[in-house]
Amino acid sequence: MDTVLSLLVLSALSQLVVPEVPRITFRATVEIVSGTSRIFSGENLQLRCSIPEDYNATWTFQWFRASELLPQYGEIFKLWNANVKESGKFSCQGIWDTITVGHMKTQRSLPVEINVDGGWAILDVPSEPGLVGDTLKLTCRLRHNFPVHESILYRDGIEIMRQKGRNLHLVLANVSLEDNGMYSCRVSFDMNLRTHSVISVAAPVQVLEVLSQPVLEIDTESIFIEGDKMKLICHVQYNARAPAPPLHYYFYRNNNRLGTATSENHDIIRRTPGQYSCKAKVPVLGVSRWSEAKSFGEVTGDLK
Repeated sequence: MDTVLSLLVLSALSQLVVPEVPRITFRATVEIVSGTSRIFSGENLQLRCSIPEDYNATWTFQWFRASELLPQYGEIFKLWNANVKESGKFSCQGIWDTITVGHMKTQRSLPVEINVDGGWAILDVPSEPGLVGDTLKLTCRLRHNFPVHESILYRDGIEIMRQKGRNLHLVLANVSLEDNGMYSCRVSFDMNLRTHSVISVAAPVQVLEVLSQPVLEIDTESIFIEGDKMKLICHVQYNARAPAPPLHYYFYRNNNRLGTATSENHDIIRRTPGQYSCKAKVPVLGVSRWSEAKSFGEVTGDLK
């Protein structure tokens, strides 16, 4: 009898096996949909939490400032009449309430930093790095719409631009790496029959090259390299905006090109003494950079 009962229990349990639910491994994303990353105290801001479109489910959301769970659960996070203490790094997480296994959560989004400024002037700078040759637009904002006399732009505390009148847009044309720095602005304006002058908190402006200088690596130790071979690897940082044009790599020994251009940043060749280098090139942009030469083996005589 006990044996029969055991078999019946095992049969029932086999019918109650919970179907496997895919583990959620993707990350939610958060974006500013109203306002900017720097706002005056008393202003409003809205953030949105997004889930990849190809995941068809009904979601609820959690919002965080640093590690603190906030009391809002909708797709849109609203910061009304903000105060300085509400500054911080905001992130979100999607929650899917499944029938089979209960709550499943996305990875938490990368944070967006919000600064609530209690002062009178804010300098809005680009949220993404600029590229060499770009034109960057900075905006100096005044808390109220008072008559403006003059605005001054500073980089690392040194004045670089001054303009008269109400236009608070400050343009940096054809930027270079020298334009990297901490920027602030000063505004002179009239209030209550007096002239006042206020300065913003400094904000970072970053400028990158489209291509960094490549660094050539000669790998002779990898377990995937056989016999008398070695691997040339051309390391480079490519900063073009999406959709980025193709990047081509060229490898050289003693200034003579080895093979044709390739979209791969590596090549396996026979071990031969010489001076090796690589070149990274974006033909569409007309941009190319060379690595410094690197010696392999005993190099004697002319480099041919």
